Amino acid sequence: MLTFGGAWSNHIAATAAAGNRFGFNTIGIIRGEFHDKLNPTLQSAQDYGMQLSFVDRATYRNKNTTDFIDALHQHHGDFYLLPEGGSNHLALTGCAEIVNGIDADFDVITVPSGTGATLAGIISVLHADQAALGFAVLKGANFLDHDVRQMLVENGHQATKNWRIEHAYHFGGYAKTTAELFAFIKWFKSAFDIDLDAVYTGKMLFGIFDLIRHGQFDKGTRIIAVHTGGVQGNAGFPQLTFD
Repeated sequence: MLTFGGAWSNHIAATAAAGNRFGFNTIGIIRGEFHDKLNPTLQSAQDYGMQLSFVDRATYRNKNTTDFIDALHQHHGDFYLLPEGGSNHLALTGCAEIVNGIDADFDVITVPSGTGATLAGIISVLHADQAALGFAVLKGANFLDHDVRQMLVENGHQATKNWRIEHAYHFGGYAKTTAELFAFIKWFKSAFDIDLDAVYTGKMLFGIFDLIRHGQFDKGTRIIAVHTGGVQGNAGFPQLTFD
């Protein structure tokens, strides 16, 4: 299985772990040049047996083109191609199971968004009186609104209006952080004994609390926050060392 992702991609780490568990080979095409030392996310993927291949950002933008995919086949041989973030029709079906597995009533469900595939899968099975809220972890990711709508339509779902994406909590961009975000993650750990990561879930929970503080949810709104993992990446942030 060959797939794509950034240097802090949970999808890359999860694909590698799945390959290790179920006995299939994995290849990760990573956006950006290789540095002397792998970050914890990529190191965990490599430890699980994933073959990592780094491409520059300009080349990476061609990841969906026929020429680029043909070149990957010439280099790596035969493989099953899984899009970035796992964003195909099977991903939507799998992510829909997240909602089906929740046994609590809720009004709003939130998820951090990189490619929007998890959000699209969740939207596909919501009731009319429920809403989904994605938190973009990339700067300038307004394309996500279009991508999510397109994923829904292409997979036979109506492009409903009971969802939106917040674009104000990326903290500077993908895997970018601030002291304020680190302080929030450490406070959240001390208050609830739940680990958040600085790339995905920390940004989402910060956004939820900020929106609540500014009255963006009606009093009594029942909110489900989907924790998408990523805490393996915290080893790369010394600011998240807990005493």
